[in-house]
Amino acid sequence: MHALPTAPPAGPTGEPFTDAERQVLSRHFVPPAGPVFALVGLPEATRAALFARYSRSPKSLRRLFLDEFWAAAGGAARGEAQASDIGEDRSRDLFARVLTEYGDDSVAQLAAAHVACEGISNLCTKAVEWGRFGAYLEQSTRYVSYADRPEGRFRYHVPVEVEADGLGSAYRRTLDLAFTRYAELVTRVRAALEARVPEAADGVARRRAIRAAALDAARGVLPVAATANVGIFASAQQYEALLLRCRVHPLAEVRAVGARIQTALQQVIPDFLTRLDQPERGGVWAEYLVALDQGLEQAAASLMPPAPAPPAAAGVSPAAAGPTVRLLDFDPAGERAVLAAALFPHATEPLEVVRRRVDQLSEAAFADAFRACIGPRGNRRHRPGRGLEHTAYVFEIVCDYGAFRDLQRHRPATLAWQRLGPALGVSVPPLVDEAVARPLWDEAIAELEGLHARLGASVPVAAPYALALAHRVRWALACNAREAMHLIELRSQPQGHPEYRLVAQAMWAAIRDGAGHRLLAQAMAFADLEPPGLNDVGRLAAELRLAARRPAAPAQPAAPAQPAAGGPG
Repeated sequence: MHALPTAPPAGPTGEPFTDAERQVLSRHFVPPAGPVFALVGLPEATRAALFARYSRSPKSLRRLFLDEFWAAAGGAARGEAQASDIGEDRSRDLFARVLTEYGDDSVAQLAAAHVACEGISNLCTKAVEWGRFGAYLEQSTRYVSYADRPEGRFRYHVPVEVEADGLGSAYRRTLDLAFTRYAELVTRVRAALEARVPEAADGVARRRAIRAAALDAARGVLPVAATANVGIFASAQQYEALLLRCRVHPLAEVRAVGARIQTALQQVIPDFLTRLDQPERGGVWAEYLVALDQGLEQAAASLMPPAPAPPAAAGVSPAAAGPTVRLLDFDPAGERAVLAAALFPHATEPLEVVRRRVDQLSEAAFADAFRACIGPRGNRRHRPGRGLEHTAYVFEIVCDYGAFRDLQRHRPATLAWQRLGPALGVSVPPLVDEAVARPLWDEAIAELEGLHARLGASVPVAAPYALALAHRVRWALACNAREAMHLIELRSQPQGHPEYRLVAQAMWAAIRDGAGHRLLAQAMAFADLEPPGLNDVGRLAAELRLAARRPAAPAQPAAPAQPAAGGPG
């Protein structure tokens, strides 16, 4: 093991700065001396422009800042430039040339921004979160109850397409009923769990676990129109792609959210968005995306005509036995490719030779070497190196939309999904039956499907808003073995939602048995393979562990007795 240095290594010394320059640098470079430092107190565009110039200049970053940005802002004349405008003119000129004239997109990776999107539907969140390299945090249906009525109404989106078609009243009436039934389901499931889950050492942990399990079970009847808050952190390059996707999306909600994101970003990183509204840049990009989507739609309709829809009289969609996972593509020699790639950086021969030597190993020698490439993992956060990225899998998954929205956030994987509809049935959590709440569940699903049929006949683009998170969707997931390890070990944990736990466990079994990659499956040692059951509240163990790690609260004087508050906590 390499020891960490006790002090930072010495860097370049002797660069001449005046006392006045050092005073300026101390405000914007931390630490103010040394070869490794961070930038503070500067506009986003200036920081990005500094780095853009950095790659093409022999100067140090500090000297670049003083010569080309601070001086350009009039710092020497004023003694001190305002942080809000240091280098703005210089940055704007640089980006005009580099981004627009030269098309150097890497410069757009140097600026980033935080954006919050509040009250957008669960259809819109998937469109916004499509970008692979952005960071997204989405409001959880596990920790946030949707039984409340902020400003007097339940939290769901009403599409302008539905309003324009005259179905707004019917839409609101049906969704209000679905949310009302959701609230009743939460109450019933929570009561059933309170009756059978044994008392725990920490009562607060028990209450939290029961609440999470109740919200998990009831969320299936929430319409996809239910809204959530999404936080985004992304580079300017990723925002540019996001805004283009939103601009050509068939749903008016997504287009409107994209326009609002652009308005917000214009206040933060305007210099990086100039290409979007140029006809020869953003205009033709948008036209290309529209033509691409239309061409694929026509090709699919020609090659694979859609199956006839079931008659409306068929009633509520059937309950499914559980999610299905099919392994479609894999490399039978994938484990050997992984070992060769892991050994390659430590060898002195070409990769071709390393592969040949790995192929010549006996099964026992290969297994020993493979264990070395996995290493002594102490927990699921100890992940082997990038050698595992040298074999990949393609899965086709059918699960409820609620589980899909959780798994879709694994963006290093490559995802594609089909249009949501009722034909694949619904997933029904066993806790709903235990709470004697199945009639309530079925009524909510039947009402939503009736609304979906009405919307499908007149405004089909908006019809998916009326379906529930319990409705199943078919989607494809392609990932390498390293991402598969991360996804499976994370999403199979007992505190996870039962539906996506089953998906993760089925992926593990497909890798072991379908691909025959038994060593890779064995390396996923922190996958939890116990099936979800009625006799456990998976979140309880995690809540008790968290409670045990919290420092004990200081003793407080006894408070006077108060009347007990009514209603659930």
